[in-house]
Amino acid sequence: IFKMKFGLIVLGAHIGVHIKDEISKINNSPILLVEPVPHNVDAIKENLKEYKNIIIEPVAISNINEEKDFYFVKGNSINKLKKHWASGIGSFDKNHLISHRSKRFLIEDNDIDKVVIETLRFKDLIKKHSITEIEKIIIDVEGFEYEILSDIDLAEIKINSIMFEYKHFDGYLKSGDKLQKIIQKFEKNNYKVSKIDKENILAIKH
Repeated sequence: IFKMKFGLIVLGAHIGVHIKDEISKINNSPILLVEPVPHNVDAIKENLKEYKNIIIEPVAISNINEEKDFYFVKGNSINKLKKHWASGIGSFDKNHLISHRSKRFLIEDNDIDKVVIETLRFKDLIKKHSITEIEKIIIDVEGFEYEILSDIDLAEIKINSIMFEYKHFDGYLKSGDKLQKIIQKFEKNNYKVSKIDKENILAIKH
């Protein structure tokens, strides 16, 4: 069987700009970017066109394989709302987008679009690309981190480090029991877990 080591897998690649530094560190192994929002996929192709080792998967990772409604901010609303991060708050839960509303971010129902997307379990994504080892995974999926991390078998595939956003782990801007469960899972599998800032956790295999 053809065995593949991937340098980087990003679940929730958005428009690719914020991960450019990570991508430029990896020259001689493939990179897999998973991004379900159609206008983000177009932006990735444009923003990262100089990198030849990138594979884009226009799906969402979930804990079941199915077709599902996915909500995101419309392309022309991103400019109107004047927040570059608006392209990155897509979710299976429409309320997650509305929860971001504030005086400075006046998102309304008509700023939100919906697409039916294919969801894949992580293990099926790995199988599809014959991946046997991953140097680093970055996960930023707007509150769906728990479902994905619960479904990753850390004993089955060698993953050297995983960075994930934890600020919406137990709901919008909440982190609690679910986060503790995942931290315990990592520790049980010999990962050192540390909070690297107010939003992200890094787990590194010993």
